[in-house]
Amino acid sequence: MERVLKDDAVEEKGERARMAAFIGAMAIADLVKTTLGPKGMDKILQSTGRGRSVTVTNDGATILKSLHIDNPAAKVLVDISKVQDDEVGDGTTSVVVLAGELLREAEKLVNMKIHPMTIIAGFKWLLSVLEMLCYKGPWTTKKIQISSELIS
Repeated sequence: MERVLKDDAVEEKGERARMAAFIGAMAIADLVKTTLGPKGMDKILQSTGRGRSVTVTNDGATILKSLHIDNPAAKVLVDISKVQDDEVGDGTTSVVVLAGELLREAEKLVNMKIHPMTIIAGFKWLLSVLEMLCYKGPWTTKKIQISSELIS
């Protein structure tokens, strides 16, 4: 039978694979988070190819493009950044940081033994509430009542 994985490859399953995905994605988000704002820090990027060029930047898109990532969840964050750059041309770091923070909160819920599908349903419900608030605007005095039927 032919091998699918390389000799030095490591296969992770179950809880370990899930935690590795969380950690990899959050590491990417944390890396670019430090570049945001007026006190954003520059990163020194050194190429591994010929010439070993050095680049100093605080641009999240540039940093993410230069990374070689093998963590699947971290690759998704890089892809989110690329789509944001292609579609809008700005906000690449912000979408990665936002997604990373959502993953950070999701990890806490998974550690509390809440099923991932329940977490996804909660995120979708929250999105619908936020969309409703955006349409009503901040000028409304009506409070949103959360019923137990919506949560369960």
